Amino acid sequence: MTAVEVALAARAGFAECPTWDVAAGTLLWVDMSECAVHRFDPADGRDTVTTFAQPVAAAKPRADRGLVLSLRDGVAVTDRDGTLRWLVDWSESGVRGNDAGVDDRGRLWVGTIAGEASPGSLSCLSPDGRFEAVATDLRMSNGIAWNPEACLMYHVDTPTRRIDVLDYDSATGRATNRRMFAEVTGTPGVPDGLCVDAEGGVWVALFRGGAVRRYAPDGRLDREIVVPASLTTSCTFGGPDLTDLYVTTARRDLGQVEPMAGNLFVVPGLVQGCPATPFAG
Repeated sequence: MTAVEVALAARAGFAECPTWDVAAGTLLWVDMSECAVHRFDPADGRDTVTTFAQPVAAAKPRADRGLVLSLRDGVAVTDRDGTLRWLVDWSESGVRGNDAGVDDRGRLWVGTIAGEASPGSLSCLSPDGRFEAVATDLRMSNGIAWNPEACLMYHVDTPTRRIDVLDYDSATGRATNRRMFAEVTGTPGVPDGLCVDAEGGVWVALFRGGAVRRYAPDGRLDREIVVPASLTTSCTFGGPDLTDLYVTTARRDLGQVEPMAGNLFVVPGLVQGCPATPFAG
């Protein structure tokens, strides 16, 4: 039986988007309900917190130190001294920033959640500042990751219950031919955040499903790990050799019903994951 352990009794309102910072040897994760970015060090158990003026959906390391953030109203970076600088502003459109990922060349891919009059989107922010929408017909853009060869990009539009795959040209950053990779069935949960292991397996968290599933490179379901919190939000590989699967969960109003809800979990000693690339902008 797979051992699921509590890495941090965070009791977060809405933890999301874990990312292993290879250079620092720590785990970045966010609590959207508290407008906070956390940095967890599994070596000593310390968890440091930085808060912002609005909800943070994703935080990724920058190559030049600091972070790049997907915030409610756009994309921003923090500089070495902690100063926040806005790069993209979508506050007038009515959409909300959501999950993000960084490709092997340091480009940031970021999704939005649809507003009343505007659809959600999936867009690419290049290191030189170019910002281009690739998909503009989404409802809730979520998990973004690439296969080890960086020739395929995986993406979730949560209400569709699908994991999609796109052909990816790492040299140019072009993503084309979006199609279904796997459909999440047989569970009340819907696909949320995801990551890819070194063998090309796709791991996806099931929100309201209390589980993380692994889909083989051919789209076949081959593993499911039950998590003791139904609002499972995202997952990533971390640890010194990238073999520990970290899983974020949300608490919301489930405190009396699910005492483990909102905690950060870890499944040690699984397959090896793929290292995260810092944002090069």
